Amino acid sequence: MKLIRCLFISTSIFLVQSVFAHHSFQATYDMDSMIEIKGNLVQMNFRNPHSSVMIMAPDEDGNIRRWGVEWGGASLLMRQGLTRTSFRPGDEVVITGQPSREKTDYRMRMESILRPADNFGWGFDEDQTFD
Repeated sequence: MKLIRCLFISTSIFLVQSVFAHHSFQATYDMDSMIEIKGNLVQMNFRNPHSSVMIMAPDEDGNIRRWGVEWGGASLLMRQGLTRTSFRPGDEVVITGQPSREKTDYRMRMESILRPADNFGWGFDEDQTFD
């Protein structure tokens, strides 16, 4: 009986930790809004469970800020044809996505990214052109 109770408690703790380990996009981002930022990529983190990029771009008042942009996991992005070198520090990019619920966080959830220099992008329809 003690063994069964011990297993039940251990399993319960594991399941509770798993549920709280992943956050809700709706809790972090304003999913009803869409913004666009244009700036220079300073860092790309290509990893699971979420990749991210850091961009130096202006805020609403024109002040240059470091934006953290959350993206899909590396596994998913690789299946979609991207690699860790698809975007590099120094690239000028245009990113659209949902802003953070906390406006002073300068974070967003990525919907699309475009490098205007060669019109390379991600998150667009296949028949969409960038010209």
